[in-house]
Amino acid sequence: MQDIIRLQQHFAEQLAKEDFSGNPKELYEPIEYILSLGGKRMRPALCLLGAHVVGDYQKAINAALAVEVFHNFSLIHDDIMDEAPLRRGKATVHHKWNTNIAILSGDAMLVKAYEYLSKTEPLGPILKEFNKMALEVCEGQQMDMNFEDRNDVSIDEYLKMIEYKTAVLVGAALKIGALTAGADETEAQKLYDFGRNLGIAFQLKDDWLDVFGDTELVGKQAGGDIIANKKTYLTLKAIELADANLLDELDTLYGNPEISAAEKVKEVSRIYIQTGADKKTLEATEVYYAKALESLQSSNLSSEHKSLLQAFAKNLMDREF
Repeated sequence: MQDIIRLQQHFAEQLAKEDFSGNPKELYEPIEYILSLGGKRMRPALCLLGAHVVGDYQKAINAALAVEVFHNFSLIHDDIMDEAPLRRGKATVHHKWNTNIAILSGDAMLVKAYEYLSKTEPLGPILKEFNKMALEVCEGQQMDMNFEDRNDVSIDEYLKMIEYKTAVLVGAALKIGALTAGADETEAQKLYDFGRNLGIAFQLKDDWLDVFGDTELVGKQAGGDIIANKKTYLTLKAIELADANLLDELDTLYGNPEISAAEKVKEVSRIYIQTGADKKTLEATEVYYAKALESLQSSNLSSEHKSLLQAFAKNLMDREF
């Protein structure tokens, strides 16, 4: 993990040197603001890592900047759609300014992302991959919003949604980084498949941790997804496995606004355990984690670099919050 930490630090230093100021200030200050909120910078670090395991990670700096700016652009717009008041413990852009400014600043960030991307080589393949990823992220977000009004969401649909909304950006970051360092399409695609499957596994584990993770470590109430009535893998699997009585209980728990949040989380969690949905979710996590490692092992990377990526994946999957 030291290599990952080093790449995260290197990227943070590079991002700090970038100038996002301009006029009118209402357009540019929100950009500086959201990029200053920190976070793990995992996606740009993965872009640098994709280049590192192939050749020179310095060649991927502009690509990593494009990935990070695009990711934060998507967060600004997601927060508007979700009506979220906080991002990383601070006011969201549309709360700190207003919705119109947030939309326009997000649009400007998308342009900035393509500015950085235009400085990368080989531009053609990288642009093709970036465009594919960007469109899929939009498709995933729309799927997620569609699910809010549906009671017939299938597990396959949910998996496709998290693949597009979350996992493709992980895969694309690795692949684009590898392309900048000279990887051919076949090898770069194996890194993409590694990242995409790892991203799905990550989100499934995240679903599980939201309910069963260590609340003292994460510092927040368990069951946020339950309280928000989100259709996670846990919920969909519980519906699939529940008998008629448990289905009635779930309908009551999700349909009665007078039930306290704490009681709702407690009872829905019990049903997850009673149906075995908790174990099935962890099993699905392991399936996608294994797929990620299979793609990695089929690559022509050195044993050292395979071990580096495998250690990163293991660290991600072993987290408790």
